[in-house]
Amino acid sequence: MTLAGLLQGVAVVLALEGIAYAVAPGAMRRALARLAEAPEQRLRQGGLVAAALGVALAWLLKGA
Repeated sequence: MTLAGLLQGVAVVLALEGIAYAVAPGAMRRALARLAEAPEQRLRQGGLVAAALGVALAWLLKGA
């Protein structure tokens, strides 16, 4: 994995998030409000799952 590949991945994430806010701002606002009310333990678990999935996907794509 190169720095350029990493930056491309970040760019894709930013683009997808931007599209979500542009297409459904109300839904994004509600989702953020729910996140703000979620217990820290749930946020921590969700973050760990997302990180593990991201690492696994990057590892799989590296072999492709």
